[in-house]
Amino acid sequence: MAILKNIEWTDTSSNLIVWKYPINKDHVNKGSALTVRESQVAIFIDKGRLADVFLPGFYKLDTNNMPVLTKLMSWKYGFETPFKSDIYFVNTKQFTNQKWGTVNPILVRDADYGAVRIRGFGNYSFKVDDAYIFMQNLSGTNTHFVADEIVDYLRSMVVAGIADAIGECKIPVLDMAANLQELSGIVEQKLQQDFKAMGLQLTKFVFESFSLPEELEKALDKSASLGMLRKNMDVYTQVETLEAMKEAAKNPGGAGTTMGAGMGLGMGMGMGNMFAQNMQQATNPEAQGKFCPMCGTSLGAKAKFCPECGQSLKPTCPSCGAEVKATAKFCAECGSKLK
Repeated sequence: MAILKNIEWTDTSSNLIVWKYPINKDHVNKGSALTVRESQVAIFIDKGRLADVFLPGFYKLDTNNMPVLTKLMSWKYGFETPFKSDIYFVNTKQFTNQKWGTVNPILVRDADYGAVRIRGFGNYSFKVDDAYIFMQNLSGTNTHFVADEIVDYLRSMVVAGIADAIGECKIPVLDMAANLQELSGIVEQKLQQDFKAMGLQLTKFVFESFSLPEELEKALDKSASLGMLRKNMDVYTQVETLEAMKEAAKNPGGAGTTMGAGMGLGMGMGMGNMFAQNMQQATNPEAQGKFCPMCGTSLGAKAKFCPECGQSLKPTCPSCGAEVKATAKFCAECGSKLK
């Protein structure tokens, strides 16, 4: 019969949570050494019954540090004879960067948009917080237990917790992107009790992003575009009206129709009158003012004398100086051709 001198777990596997020590035909004797490293917990199990739990440290096994086994084995005089026992090591380090995502959309009720289906993704980290409870609820008597055997179950639990947390937090769907950190904290607090019931601790939860249905995203984009248009309606109206004036100037016959379309864009009466006057001047040469031939002063359309230099603005014959009518083609005095 072999005696176990030093019981320890030196495996460095990053994915292994529980490992059963291969005792084979060996026995534990009084004075056998047990080494439990940091981020480990050792548990002795007798005939399927969880017994003593050893935290990180170095132990010489005897009656004092194995009270549960002493009671289970009914040692009247303490730990004196060798015995066999199942010995499990539990990894208590953090298992980080566990991905989660919503396979199916989460239905939430939003105050603005009613029932909305959203999708999300992120990551979380966990560790074994109570090895005794964890062994009772999940690991059992398996020779080993890896993280992959539990992450699917944890992921489904996380997604269910997210749906409850989003429904209770009352954050509008349009504000979720700006409150991802707060939302992560709410979900983490919501799930903590569920993890604790399994002997686990949710050490970190990250809500990286979420997405809305494509139809709603398009509607929101259109609404935002219209909102920007409403804020800049005055500028937009002026630009459209100027474009209409340019087109009307090219086609005087259609000026009224084009101007009417410009007015229909919501332009005020004051602005309409202003642009109407400008349009009339642009399309009617006779309505435009004149300039004094002597000093160049701008004059009204009906002015007869220049207000600056007094120059007469009545048309005269260039040959004899006699006054003539504006529509005359020949001078009535000398017969010279005027145009």
